[in-house]
Amino acid sequence: MAAAGQEGVLARTHEGEPGLPRGRSGLPLDAVRGAQRGRLLRAVIAAVGQTGFRDVTVSDIVRGARVSRAAFYAHFSDKEDCFLAATRHGGVLMYNRVVAAVRQQPPDASAETTLRASIAAFLQFLAEEPTFARVFYVDMPMAGPKAVRQIEAALHGFAGLNRTWHERARRDHPAWPAVPYHAYYALAGATTELVRAEVRRGRTDAVASLEDTVVALHLAVLAGQPWARPDH
Repeated sequence: MAAAGQEGVLARTHEGEPGLPRGRSGLPLDAVRGAQRGRLLRAVIAAVGQTGFRDVTVSDIVRGARVSRAAFYAHFSDKEDCFLAATRHGGVLMYNRVVAAVRQQPPDASAETTLRASIAAFLQFLAEEPTFARVFYVDMPMAGPKAVRQIEAALHGFAGLNRTWHERARRDHPAWPAVPYHAYYALAGATTELVRAEVRRGRTDAVASLEDTVVALHLAVLAGQPWARPDH
């Protein structure tokens, strides 16, 4: 599978592979359209990851997807439309990975265990999808106002997860401080900046090493826990 192993599933391309089969021996029309869209979403992530959003063309995207330009415009109005759809799709998968990690915890799991599981799942997703991570955290902020608004929406989504976790945790820990919504949003933003710094330096494979720092940051703000003394 081209690009899937090293660059991540969300950046898999089909350049050099056959196009989608059609006709009596091929796929139904709805299946073809769904496959085309999936290919285009992955191809735009791969293309932007290689050259940056500004220099990517529709030709680059359809070449990586192995679909026609007509098929591209049947799904998207332009490269920005395609790019925003792809990053939104990846963002939903990332969010869902975190939610799934929380739901997999046993009912008697501690608040800290649940928090750590969610943060570990988030960081592992990025490590598995290095091209998407770079596109989402480095290229996307420079892709225009619509992309910036989409980033803000993603931050609010993770702020909402922070608030849900904290409100549940305070039932068992009533001494933990109540905080305004801006605190949840600030934690989502701080986590983003920590990740962005690693990704920008080409160290996406090392983002998992941020787990202890991100957990401690959340507990310092939301549980009033003192920061552990570093070993060095």
